[in-house]
Parts: sequence; structure tokens; C-alpha cells
Amino acid sequence: MNDTGRFYGVGLGPGDPELITRKAARLIEQADVIAYHSGTHGRSIARGIAAELIREGVIEEALIYPVTTGTTDHPGGYDGAIADFYDECAARLAAHLDAGRTVVVLCEGDPLFYGSYMYLHDRLADRYATEVVPGVTSVSAAAAAAAEPLVRRTDVLTVLPGTLPEPELARRLADTDGAAIMKLGRTFPAVRSALAQAGRLDDAVYVERASMGGQRIVPVAEVDADAVPYFSVILTPGDRAPRNRDITDRSRPVVADAPEAVAARELLVVGLGPADEKWLTPEAAAALASADHIVGYGPYVDRVPVRPGQRRHASGNTVEVDRARFALELALSGERVAVVSGGDAGVFGMASAVFEAAQDPRFAELPVRVLPGVSAIQAVAARAGAPIGGDFAVMSLSDRLKPWEVIERRLAAVAQADLVLGLYNPASRSRTTQVAQAHAVLLRHRPADTVVVVGRDVGRPGESLEVTTLEKLDPATIDMKCLLIVGSSGTTVTDAGAVWTARSVRSDS
Repeated sequence: MNDTGRFYGVGLGPGDPELITRKAARLIEQADVIAYHSGTHGRSIARGIAAELIREGVIEEALIYPVTTGTTDHPGGYDGAIADFYDECAARLAAHLDAGRTVVVLCEGDPLFYGSYMYLHDRLADRYATEVVPGVTSVSAAAAAAAEPLVRRTDVLTVLPGTLPEPELARRLADTDGAAIMKLGRTFPAVRSALAQAGRLDDAVYVERASMGGQRIVPVAEVDADAVPYFSVILTPGDRAPRNRDITDRSRPVVADAPEAVAARELLVVGLGPADEKWLTPEAAAALASADHIVGYGPYVDRVPVRPGQRRHASGNTVEVDRARFALELALSGERVAVVSGGDAGVFGMASAVFEAAQDPRFAELPVRVLPGVSAIQAVAARAGAPIGGDFAVMSLSDRLKPWEVIERRLAAVAQADLVLGLYNPASRSRTTQVAQAHAVLLRHRPADTVVVVGRDVGRPGESLEVTTLEKLDPATIDMKCLLIVGSSGTTVTDAGAVWTARSVRSDS
């Protein structure tokens, strides 16, 4: 490596040559080789920004994309064509580096922020002495041009590519404070629709060609979708996000101080089912659509369709009672609130936590209504056949809220009673031994050939269902995405592989 040239990824900033750093300018002026990317037209914006710094006679390597958004006849499709292109570019630059030349790759904005340089870095940085020189990003330039403070204090800033699917964009916009959306152009109509769904359209600012000639700053709602270039950014400032506005800033009357209004409100606890909307009940869907606030564990809140003006309050997995108190306080103030839970909210879900928190006398007059959902055990059982067609028990293997000794006693009792057993929460990153321990307990009381169903991510992409026996069950293959159903003596497997449990039981069983 000592006999080879040095490799630099140099950020040029968003377009104004005066925003190039002094270090970047020095390296460009001293380089033996200047490389830059361009579209199929061959014109490089990066080279144009740095033109005055490129000395006469320097070797230039124009890295021209073979395809941008068009079609390609490459056997690997677009991804294959681009991968081959980066391999070829890396080989061209490696030849200069092997000859001892200093190579500078010019990058608009910052080299490691949605930059093409990254793919050359991946291919060359482990072989040559490499340095990355940061540049002013287009997001920073757009915020400065629009004089928009993006985030304050503990606000979260989310940077989003406009190429995300529209529902995903809407969800992420609703779940953050400040946001910057890049990669616009042809994606603009879907981005504008996502902003409207998230209740952010009125606050969004469009900045075109920040710091360059032709810079333009207008509200997103006023932008002509047919005239949006790739070099544009949308900003949604954090302090104007719906989630950061005062909750009394509503078009409907404020009734929090009226005692009679509190009784008219209620807190809804909604089961979302185990997967996507196909298992969401119409009752639950209507409740979610009418709520002003959605409260829940982050991944469950993410599953709720975004509605303009609706505020979403996501939190971690181990603060159920705190989450419940927060929801109760909102409902008590007169807000329409829905607490969401995966599967059925009453089965190892948020319903119990809400009723626990509601024991506070302050909430005595606040109604709590639980809307049922399809439970995970129902979903897995249906995929398998009818394993819970007879008597069954359901347990959680999590020892976070109860001692393991209690779990062991209950496992033994269920096994001795010859009940079908559904096991929730079998493992997590911090709980890796419980499945093996439960397996050992069950084998002490049940035959080795007892049928076991393992459902993983049922109802979601990549779902799997395995039918095995207690003896052959491998605890090491079980994780938090699994739900287990351990059969009884009346559980059998048909020739077609369906699992079912007889409804009739002999008196000696």
C-alpha cells in the first residue's frame, strides 16, 4: 500500500463553489487524477462545481452511468448493470492508484450521504490508503436557504428518500418531528400525497437547487409536479409537526374542563391482529380511523394506517403501564385515544396494563372499552388446522413479570392435565434459555412423540409453519417471532399434514 497512490472522496457541498471546504479545494488542486460521475448525457454537476480548481493537464476520469432510470437489457437488470458499472469504475481508478497517482473523486454534497462515491469506497478502501473529506449536505443547504430550523432540543430528524413506497413515507412522516425528503423528481406526486396523509403538507417547504443558480423556495402545496428536478429537497420543520403542537390546538371545541364531557369520552384498547390489515376487524379499523391519538409499542403503531392530523405516540416494549397512564391522561383531557396492541389486546397485550393503570382514582369515571382482535394462537392454529379444537391453555414464557419457578409449576400442571398448550414469548435477545428449560419440563410429563406446531411470522412475508414432535423440537431454532402449540394426547396429524385435536376426551385421560 505504501507504493500506491492515495484515494480521496471529496465532498463539494450542494452547488455553490464558495461552500467547498479549504481542504477539499487543496486536494482538488493537487490531484493527479480527478474522477466524477455523470448521467448518460455526460454532463457532470460535480465537475461544474469544482471547475475553477481543476488544474490544466490533470488526468480526468468521467464515470458515465450506463443507465439511470431507464430500462436495460443487462441480464441482471438495473441492479446488475449498476454493479458492473461500479466494478469497471473501480478498476479504472485502481490502475491509477497502482501507478502511484493521487485520485480524487468529486462528490456533490457529502460523499457518504446518498453519494455515488460510497460504492467506489466499498470496492477500493480496503486496498488503498483512503480518506473521505466531508461536504455540506443538500439538506443543510436547503434549511439554510429557507431559514428553517429543522429540529430543536430533543426533536428527531428523519431523512427520507422519495423513492420509498407512499404508505411507508406517510407512516415515517407521521412518526417523526423534523424530516427532509430527497430524491424527488418523478417521485414528487407520491411524496406530496404522503405528506397530506401524514398531516404535514401545510408545513412542508420545497427547496429547489439549494445554493445554486435558479434556487427556488416555495410551499410544497404550490409546486407543479411536472417541473420538479432531482436536485430538490422537501423540509418539514420539527416544531410545526402535529405531534409537537399543543394538543388543544384543534378545530373542534376544547372540552377537557367540562366534567360531563369526560364521561362521554372513553379510552379504546384495540387489537390489531397478528399481521397486516387482512386480519384487522372492521370495528377496529373504524375505531383507529376516528381516533385523534394512537398510543402503543412502536412496531404496532407502525401498522396503523396514517390519517391526516392524527398524532402517534410510539414507545418501547417494556413500559406498558407508563404507556397506559399516558393514554388515560389524554383520554381524560377529552381526546379521542386508541391504545393498540398486536393480536388480541386482552391476550398478553395492553388491555391488562390499561386496567392496571386505571385503578388510579383519577380515572374512575373514564370508560375503557376493549375491541377484540385475532390472536396469534388463533392465526397459527388456523394455518396448522385445528390444534386448539379441544381444551387448551395459553402461557407466556417471559419471566419479566413472573418468576421462572411459577412458569415451571404451571408448565408441569398443564402437561399433567393433558391440555393443548400455546406458548407465547418463547425467546428474546436477553432470554435465550427458557425454551430449552420449558422443553425439558414438558418432556418429563408428556410423551416424546407429542405433536408440536411452530409458527413463525404467521400472516407476514416469509411466514413458516413446522409440524414436529416434542422429542425432535430444537429449542435453538426458536426465537421471539415464533409461537408454539404443544398438542395433547388427542392431537393428531393427518396424512395431508393438518394438525387437529379431538373434541371428545375419555374419562381416563
